[in-house]
Amino acid sequence: MDDQKAKAPAISDPPPNQTLALEKPKKPPRNKYALACATLASMTSILLGYDGAVMSGASVFIQKYLKINDTQVEILAGIISPFALVGSIAAGRTSDWIGRRYTIIFAAAIFFAGALLMGLAPNYAILMVGRLVAGVGVGYALMIAPVYTAEIAPTSSRGFLTSFPEVFINTGVLLGYVSNFAFAKLPDRLNWRIMFCVGAVPPIFLAIAVLAMPESPRWLVMQGRLGEAKRVLAKTSDTPEEAQLRLLEIKEAAGIPENCNDEVVAVSKKNHGEGVWKDLLLRPTPSVRRILIAAIGLQFFQQASGIDSVVLYSPRVFEMAGLKSDTNSLGATVAVGFMKTAAILVATFLLDRVGRRPLLLSSAGGMVISLVILASSLSVIEHHPHEKLTWAAAMSIASVLTFVGSFSIGLGPIAWVYTSEIFPLRLRAQGASLGTATNRIVSGVITMTFISLYKTITIAGSFFLYAGIAAAGWIFFYFFLPETRGRSLEDMEVLFGKKPEGGEGEAEVVHRGGEDSNAKTEV
Repeated sequence: MDDQKAKAPAISDPPPNQTLALEKPKKPPRNKYALACATLASMTSILLGYDGAVMSGASVFIQKYLKINDTQVEILAGIISPFALVGSIAAGRTSDWIGRRYTIIFAAAIFFAGALLMGLAPNYAILMVGRLVAGVGVGYALMIAPVYTAEIAPTSSRGFLTSFPEVFINTGVLLGYVSNFAFAKLPDRLNWRIMFCVGAVPPIFLAIAVLAMPESPRWLVMQGRLGEAKRVLAKTSDTPEEAQLRLLEIKEAAGIPENCNDEVVAVSKKNHGEGVWKDLLLRPTPSVRRILIAAIGLQFFQQASGIDSVVLYSPRVFEMAGLKSDTNSLGATVAVGFMKTAAILVATFLLDRVGRRPLLLSSAGGMVISLVILASSLSVIEHHPHEKLTWAAAMSIASVLTFVGSFSIGLGPIAWVYTSEIFPLRLRAQGASLGTATNRIVSGVITMTFISLYKTITIAGSFFLYAGIAAAGWIFFYFFLPETRGRSLEDMEVLFGKKPEGGEGEAEVVHRGGEDSNAKTEV
């Protein structure tokens, strides 16, 4: 009897499997094959960042050499965005047709043609044609790199890997600024041409390297190529169990029976992209409608807060802050490039640890504060035109650096990570292309009106306006965007089907759900 009493507490002990489920699962080691694939796919974005940033310095010398006015410079700098809209929409259909991998190669070919046209342009008209071609390449790269990376990445490191396109965009921006500074002292008939022609070299090597990448497993399933998809998932998943689970979820999303294990199966025409626009725009389900609003809103606020104005026109901003020589202003833009690149590298390691929402809200808050300080400093300088206010100039430069740093640590990468992961499988390519199109439309409006805007409401007024837009963005992010960390791509429609509760409460519930699902997978 005494022995039974002594053993009684053992009855209440949880079974071994429950104890294991409650333990925090060990994070699997980083999948090196998925890392290599994400790196190669994302390198397309270097060309995107380079094409945008190199114009900031090249435009100074183009204006002198071709004797064009401010309006023509404004159009030349901003025209790349409207044509990126064309590229992003076409990329969605192209990637569903020929696959994600060959779409990346096609984007590299477009960048190559655009760089040569700009570098060898004999006049303003041909230079514009080169910008138009490059713009289409920008649209393709912006859409396809995040989508491919999100579809090939394991859940445990999807945020980390899907932020790679933004890492390489910032690397391209830095290289563009360095190119401006390095070639600035050459004669005006050569310096800007070399800046553009340098951008024709990387696409050649990129197109060759991408051939070594596998196709997206989700695109393969949509084509009925289950055997190939299974082999790719086995290489890009953390465990064999995860590979099997991912395959089952993708098959379910594609409408393929769970027990179908044939090498190749017949699929519906809808899996080739037909009817997607109707389901996305004309008759969306409530969850798809909310996903669409989230993607478009996020991309709108990313650009409407003025980041491209700073990237493209930073030499002008620094000149107004007191840096009068071309060498000094271009040197300061290199510091902007370094800040953007350093901040995005920090963000890549935080996305899967901290989550999307905390980084996004912190980023938007930092941008608002930086823009207010920048606008206030420039306002003081404008009101004392004949005084050399070193402190105000220093504040202006510092606030530009904190603005781009705040952007790159959150809103910059998360806009692409979030948009590429929230759409259902069949709608993902066109949904992401619609988000990219929104991004490029807003970017085009911002960059093609910045000079006219600051001449109308002053440079300080322009940045106060951007600060107000960024503050509105913070409110939108807080109330409308749930946390996606730890959720599988196939689970997003369920997540967005919930009624938005706003605030951190919803984020916590979603976060716990993600961890629980990971724990169960480990068991």
